[in-house]
Amino acid sequence: MPKVIITVGRICSGKSTYCKRLAKEINAVIFSVDELTLTLLGQQAGDKLSEYVEKLEAYFLQKAVQTVHNGVNVIIDIGLWTRGERDEVRAFFKERNIPLELHCIDIDDNEWQRRIDERNADIKANGRADYFVDEGLAKKAAALFEPIGEDEKDVIYIKDQRRE
Repeated sequence: MPKVIITVGRICSGKSTYCKRLAKEINAVIFSVDELTLTLLGQQAGDKLSEYVEKLEAYFLQKAVQTVHNGVNVIIDIGLWTRGERDEVRAFFKERNIPLELHCIDIDDNEWQRRIDERNADIKANGRADYFVDEGLAKKAAALFEPIGEDEKDVIYIKDQRRE
């Protein structure tokens, strides 16, 4: 039976890059909140971005059910920053008897800052379609992300993901 994989990790930790590589390996479709919000809204979402993200995440969960039932693996690129979010997603797919894997992109703080700096430089220099991570957003993301609990034994750790 096809499955759903959802990435866990801070902003700019390499989740999207990992999703693209994994999708090729397991023949999966990717549902990406960032990709869709940037395509539809660019940098114009402003204060409503969190509201849009919440609605898209709920939509992607429903589309994942439909897609898996049609025989296709799904990767949802969202982050699941909090334990509560991870628990809700686990319950959602368990209630529907759909296999779920959580893949945590685990990088240290120095690598995280390097990736933020690299992304921001690429946005400025080349107009890369991504969210600029200023100091305020980085602090907010760091404060909101809840590390994986020891009892979250179902999480698969992906270490040292490098950009292609």
